[in-house]
Amino acid sequence: MNFKVYSKLPAEAAKIRETVFVQEQGFREEFDTTDQFASHLVCYDRDLPIGTCRYFKDGADGHFIIGRIAILKQYRGKNIGSFLLKAAEQEIKKNGGKHIHLHSQEQAKEFYKKQGYQEYGDTDSEQGCPHIWMFKNLSSKKRHF
Repeated sequence: MNFKVYSKLPAEAAKIRETVFVQEQGFREEFDTTDQFASHLVCYDRDLPIGTCRYFKDGADGHFIIGRIAILKQYRGKNIGSFLLKAAEQEIKKNGGKHIHLHSQEQAKEFYKKQGYQEYGDTDSEQGCPHIWMFKNLSSKKRHF
């Protein structure tokens, strides 16, 4: 398993997100202007792209947001999501990140809790799907949002 970081949305990431979010989950508005400035991480099994996420700086004080985390169906349940998330966290740390926020689908929040994320705020809806904001402090155990 390896990964590569891209400064622009690569075709591999777009295809994975199209498959997971549009075809499987029915989201209509998958691609947005954030794709133009976010960093995109693609996870590979040898040369085959199998997962992706994006991350970007949110303010000047070490806050980042991770989003659009997607793993192809046949690779789920094999710790690829954990690998991808840890890789993104490492890249964020390299870029001065201290705090990470993500907008988790309600059905995925337990996965993020196992990775050290805490939920905060109220559940909201993104294109009809319940989501909750989650947070992880990379520099200590102190909760900060």
